[in-house]
Amino acid sequence: MATNSNQANGPPLLSVSAVHTFIGQFHILEGVDLEVPEGSITVLLGRNGAGKTTTLRSIMGLTPPRSGRIVFDGQAIEGWQPFDIANLGVGYVPEHRAIFRDLTVDENLRLAERRKGDLARRAELIFGLFPDLQRLIKLKGGQLSGGQQQMLSIARALVPENRLLLIDEPSEGLAPVIIEQMMEAIRRLSDHLTVLLVEQNFTMASQLGDRYYIIDDGKNGHHGLMADLVQDKALIQRFLGVA
Repeated sequence: MATNSNQANGPPLLSVSAVHTFIGQFHILEGVDLEVPEGSITVLLGRNGAGKTTTLRSIMGLTPPRSGRIVFDGQAIEGWQPFDIANLGVGYVPEHRAIFRDLTVDENLRLAERRKGDLARRAELIFGLFPDLQRLIKLKGGQLSGGQQQMLSIARALVPENRLLLIDEPSEGLAPVIIEQMMEAIRRLSDHLTVLLVEQNFTMASQLGDRYYIIDDGKNGHHGLMADLVQDKALIQRFLGVA
């Protein structure tokens, strides 16, 4: 487990309260609440289309909520621009590996710098987690495998010294052996920062998460300790459809 007990007993690093988010005329999030303790891996679960990605995008300011409160490290950030939220120390790894396919691995990483020299300062951490990227540093993003592109997507979010990382579906479309590598990287990553993870692969989510929140059709479904959820087969079947 990643949670430091002293940190977990203090105020959450991130709190989301009564958030309502619309996309066009569609009411996607209907009063979502969650808290992410510092030093934890908190997993956001739910069926396809439940609102998990919209929750991350609302936190990041990419799909701003119409109402509700989002607080990061004591600072209310609802209504802020994504750039300003990022500058507070929030990193975002979107689904579908949003990398620049025509740029090299090195160029992709350098574009993520907020200050000159960020990559040099973080190279030991990044290449320690993803040694393949150092070997592939001169290849273009489009030449990488799906797993390598996902590594690059996460690595880009590690170039600045973020305190919170929002990761959306890192296992999507990856082979089982690559998923194992990704799990180990995220597990090690939690020694350095706090993670809010959206993950459809329940096996991966249950092995990584300290805590969980279930989003059910845009609303709060259930939350608690992951160790308790894995023992509750009826709850898993009800909300996630996993036998």
